[in-house]
Amino acid sequence: MHTFHPDQIDVPSGHFIDGRLLRPAQAAGLAVSRPSDGRHQAELPLADAAMVDQAVENAWTRWRASDWSRRPPRERARVLRRWADLVEADGAVLAPLEAVGSTRPLREALAWDVPFTAEGLRFFAEYADKLGGEVAATRSDHLGLTVTEPYGVVGAITPWNFPLVMASWKVGAALAAGNAVVLKPSELTPFSVLRLAELALQAGVPAGLFNIVQGDGRTAGEALSRHPRIAKMTFTGSTRTGAAIMSACALHGPKPVTLELGGKSPQLVFDDVPDLDRLAATIAGAITGNAGQVCVAGSRLIVQRRIAEPLVERIVQRFEALRPGPTWDAAATLAPIISPAQAARIAGIVERSHGAGAHTRCGGTLAQVGSGGAYWRPTLIEGVAASNPAVLEEIFGPVLTVQVFDSEEEGLALAAHEHYGLAAGVHTADLGRALRAMRAIQAGTVWINRYGRSDDFVIPTGGYHQSGIGKDLGRQAVEANLRVKSVLIDFASPQ
Repeated sequence: MHTFHPDQIDVPSGHFIDGRLLRPAQAAGLAVSRPSDGRHQAELPLADAAMVDQAVENAWTRWRASDWSRRPPRERARVLRRWADLVEADGAVLAPLEAVGSTRPLREALAWDVPFTAEGLRFFAEYADKLGGEVAATRSDHLGLTVTEPYGVVGAITPWNFPLVMASWKVGAALAAGNAVVLKPSELTPFSVLRLAELALQAGVPAGLFNIVQGDGRTAGEALSRHPRIAKMTFTGSTRTGAAIMSACALHGPKPVTLELGGKSPQLVFDDVPDLDRLAATIAGAITGNAGQVCVAGSRLIVQRRIAEPLVERIVQRFEALRPGPTWDAAATLAPIISPAQAARIAGIVERSHGAGAHTRCGGTLAQVGSGGAYWRPTLIEGVAASNPAVLEEIFGPVLTVQVFDSEEEGLALAAHEHYGLAAGVHTADLGRALRAMRAIQAGTVWINRYGRSDDFVIPTGGYHQSGIGKDLGRQAVEANLRVKSVLIDFASPQ
């Protein structure tokens, strides 16, 4: 199956509370459109503060009444593994649902999103019994312990670019640690996670331990962050929204946060790279995958002068060979932009970059696609200074800037960013140079002679500076959902 008819996909819409899909009769609604063709998809009920309170209180009550946090960890792990198996077997339902409602092409949803979601859940399941505390070094007549405990109810807010995958990162880690979760997905892509919640219930996650509220950030997101029963928040999205969530958690807690935020990631290329064709494919893929709507997109090419022109030529060829089209079109190789508003934002930054002295080598406009929707032609911008808007601002579209350097020191200086430090790529045949660059670059993830995540879930992801706090994936993701309690036992003889 590599295609489907979008009108034949049954899209669920509503909140998911206490194991049931709820759609309040009088709730305010939001018209949600399909990104691929701009057509109306469904009317989404928007949660107000009262609905958020209902979801959180239900999660709290069910968490306390269930034995989820008290179950032997291996039993929790078995439930999560069953959930993963159900997700993997449900690709024929999940993948079209993800594709029709988001920017994820069907073939990629089948080949990557659904399997990656399932494997992520399995990874978190295997950590359920691995993080239990330790014995501390104390004096000989004392026994010092640290024990880990779940927070209770974790609030999660996920973005629109990878709806299933991002939800599984947040919910899988929290449930493995013994918590309940209330999730607010993006109001632009709210549907596939409802199916994910149904499968969790089928796998044996107790009703109420994975609740979903639909809504916008201003109302539902704010209410979730402020709620006194929410003991910890986790969010992936923009730096501006992350700062607002952190502020709400500080003022109405305080409570810990995990924030994966914006990025403006460099791809630093030295002239000893042996295969320019392979390198061009890597660099082009890192900015055109999901139409550049990826937090770790490699959006800044920083290349040593001797190979700059031949490398750029190869990248331009790859850009121009991409074919935009709907997520259900098997022949399409470039995804849509999530909304006309986001496309207009991309256009605005590109225009301002020209005003600051840059010029466009290719792309720079919307592509004409008969199906409707917004499709941005992959764009390569040259002649940019470090202060250019296209270099400074996260564009979240298929726009690549090019900066040229001569010395290693100059290249490392260009790779640094004033605000962001989410990810970076280093391409060189010199191991010593690669390691020097890895040490010098201030970023939470550095890929060497590759770009992008693998299925090594043990490697955490998260940023430096304004790119975030804490980690998703890895052991650190589960640890972030556990509190540490200190215990000191005195077993000296009584006086």
